[in-house]
Amino acid sequence: MGQWLSWVKSNEKQLLKILDDLAIKAVETSEALLVLLDDLGNTEKMEKVRKLETEGDVLTRDIFFELNKTFITPLDREDMQRIASKVDDVIDFMDGIAARLYSYQIKSPPPFSRMMIEELVKATKEVQYMVSKLQKIKNPQDMINHCRNTSDIEHKVDDLYREAIKDLFESQDAIHIIKLKDIYESIETASDRCVDVADVIEDIVLKYT
Repeated sequence: MGQWLSWVKSNEKQLLKILDDLAIKAVETSEALLVLLDDLGNTEKMEKVRKLETEGDVLTRDIFFELNKTFITPLDREDMQRIASKVDDVIDFMDGIAARLYSYQIKSPPPFSRMMIEELVKATKEVQYMVSKLQKIKNPQDMINHCRNTSDIEHKVDDLYREAIKDLFESQDAIHIIKLKDIYESIETASDRCVDVADVIEDIVLKYT
């Protein structure tokens, strides 16, 4: 019986460790995306974003695999699946941003893109902080505050998005408008997914404390 309980506790820690590793991967991807803006023609920097996205996919599969074979989970199974899926979405959208910059042959950072991605980096760091605290929620209010911080960041990204679109439609180049609008929308959506993660975590905090 003691050995079984020891295995259960060990597996709980493993699940939360993988989830934290996935959140860390989101931070690394956002930072790599910001670095890419400094040298958009650098294929190695673009490939780094793609590599991080692939590593994120592996971690996501690992989480679902562990959840499917684990009888007792540290948090509700559905909550952990939702967190993993949303963090994976954030990473996927960031990879999509890099892919669009490459495919559309963008030579210099679009106006507002750097400010938006800088905010996205902050949002992924908030997500990683919150995920890292799920192993032991010692300060519920602190967790709630960071959930709200993520929402505040998302509002900033929304404001920048609106300004970017307003500025963009000053152009008479329809193709240029289509390309940059797609890129801006992808950044804004990645920020939205960070808030999705924060919403799940806020639900967990309120449920368990």
